[in-house]
Amino acid sequence: MKIAVMSDSHDHLSNLRKALDVIKSENCDMIIHCGDFVAPFVFKELLQADIPVHCVFGNNDGDQYLLTRYAQDSNGQISLYGMIGHIVVEGLRIAFTHEWPVAEGLASTGKYDLVCFGHSHQHLQQKIGKALLLNPGEIMGKDGDPGFCIVDTGDLKVNRISIR
Repeated sequence: MKIAVMSDSHDHLSNLRKALDVIKSENCDMIIHCGDFVAPFVFKELLQADIPVHCVFGNNDGDQYLLTRYAQDSNGQISLYGMIGHIVVEGLRIAFTHEWPVAEGLASTGKYDLVCFGHSHQHLQQKIGKALLLNPGEIMGKDGDPGFCIVDTGDLKVNRISIR
């Protein structure tokens, strides 16, 4: 199974659309978004992928009520978890959040195989104990190379995709 991991889209619809085109062409099975959508209309774009989206709030997600309503109205396609999300996919235990300190703490528990986070806008892969800690970088493109990651659940291989 392929999971697209992204963060920090910050309403940058053209880059998000580029990412979604790659996600479709790579036949990804789900998206994990680590926060900072900013506006609820970003969810309308994510629905275009037509695959499950699991996501958490970031520090710049202003109208959390409306984001929650959009997620609730997505017929189960968008699952919004608040500050920390947890899922199990093909036996792989995954946690996701927006902030580094929270992600580091989750990875340190030993309960997860993969912990994803955002916020810094910088791609990072690091092992903490047995957990792979992953920041996919930013979709927005403000602080660096816009992109995201695709994770293969079979071997935890990560492919960083640039969307310039």
